[in-house]
Amino acid sequence: MACTSLMEEKQSGKRQQTNVWCDGCYDMCHFGHANSLRQAKAMGGYLIVGVHSDVEVTLHKGPPVFTEQERYKMVRAIKWVDEVVEDAPYVTTLETLDKYNCEFVVHGDDITMTADGTDTYHIVKSAGRYKECKRTQGVSTTDLVGRMLLMTKSHHQSSLNFSKEEAGEIGVDSSTRSPWTGTSQFLPTTQKILQFSAGKDPNPGDKIVYVAGAYDLFHVGHVDFLEAVSANGQYIIVGLHTDSDVNRYKGANFPIMNLHERVLSVLACKHVSEVVIGAPYSVTADLMDFFKVDLVCHGRTPIMPDVDGSDPYAEPKRRGKFKVIDSASDMTTKTIVERIIEHRLEYELRNKKKEDKEVAVFEAMQRAEQEQASRSQVQPPEEKEAK
Repeated sequence: MACTSLMEEKQSGKRQQTNVWCDGCYDMCHFGHANSLRQAKAMGGYLIVGVHSDVEVTLHKGPPVFTEQERYKMVRAIKWVDEVVEDAPYVTTLETLDKYNCEFVVHGDDITMTADGTDTYHIVKSAGRYKECKRTQGVSTTDLVGRMLLMTKSHHQSSLNFSKEEAGEIGVDSSTRSPWTGTSQFLPTTQKILQFSAGKDPNPGDKIVYVAGAYDLFHVGHVDFLEAVSANGQYIIVGLHTDSDVNRYKGANFPIMNLHERVLSVLACKHVSEVVIGAPYSVTADLMDFFKVDLVCHGRTPIMPDVDGSDPYAEPKRRGKFKVIDSASDMTTKTIVERIIEHRLEYELRNKKKEDKEVAVFEAMQRAEQEQASRSQVQPPEEKEAK
C-alpha cells in the first residue's frame, strides 16, 4: 500500500500525531544513544529510527563493533523507539522524511560527517526540518572502545576524584580534544535516572521476576535474555551489582561501564520495569520479601560463589523460585572485548580519523565566528545605525 504523503495528511486533517525521524549507526548502543532518542520522542508522538548498514558505516566511519542485525535489534529494544528502518541512508534526505511521514529529524548537538567531511544533515537543515537535542556528556562509542583498548580501571565508580587530565587518558589518544566525542567524566543525577525510569509499580496480579548481574556494555545478549525472562512474568526487576563486586568475579578492568552508566543502559530497555542500584551479590530473603519476588532467573553463564563461598541463589532455590533461562544467545561482554582487541589497529585508526574530522570542523567553526566578530567590530557607524 502506498504511503500517504505528509502534505496530503496535513490537508486532510487526518494526521493525529507528529512522526519524528532519528538515524545513526547506534554502534555499541549505549545510554547516550537512548537519551537522544528519549528527547526526540518527547518532541513528537511517534519515533522512527533509521539504522545504517555495515557497508555505510564502514565507508564513512570505519568498521562497526556490532553487526547491522545486532544494531537493529538493540535499537528496537529501546523503550522510546516505535519503529526501526533498516539500511537507512547515511545522508538524511527529504525523500526519506516524506516516505515515513516524518515532519523533522532530531539529532544531538554534535556533528556527523560523511567520509568526505560533508554534514550528513545539510539537506534537512536547509529545508528547516531539523531539530537538535542535548548530547549526553561523558559517553560515546569512541570512549567505550578506548576503555577496552587501554584496559584501565579509572572509569570505575570508586574513582570519583580523578582529574580531567586523567579522564582524558581513558580514550585511545590522550591528546584527543574533540568537543563532541572527547572523553569527559559522566556525572549521574537523580533527574537523569527519573527521566529513564518508568516510575510504575506492579499491577495487581503481576508476576514479579528478579534477575541480577553486571549488565556491562549492555548488548544483544542481554536483550535476548531479558526478552526471554519477560515471558515468565509481567514486572521485571534487574539488580545491578556494584563495580567492586563485578570486578571480583569478572577480573581485569571489568566492568567497562561503571554502575551509574549501567543503570541508565538497563533502564532504557523496554523489557525492564525497575532496577536495584548496587544490588547485593547474594539474593537474600529480605530482598525477595521486600520486592515480593515470585521468580528469580539466571542465564546459562556459570555462577561464581559469594565471598564466603556460598551459593548466591541458595534462598530462591530453597523457596522453589529459581529458574535457569536459555536465551539461545552466545553474546557476552567478553565477546565484545575480544572483537575490539582482535581488530585493535582498525578501531584505533577509526577513532583517530573521527577525532581529526571533528576537531577540523570545530576549528573551522571557531575561525568563522571570530571572522564574523571582527567584521562586526569594524562595521561603519552609519551601517550600524541603518540597521
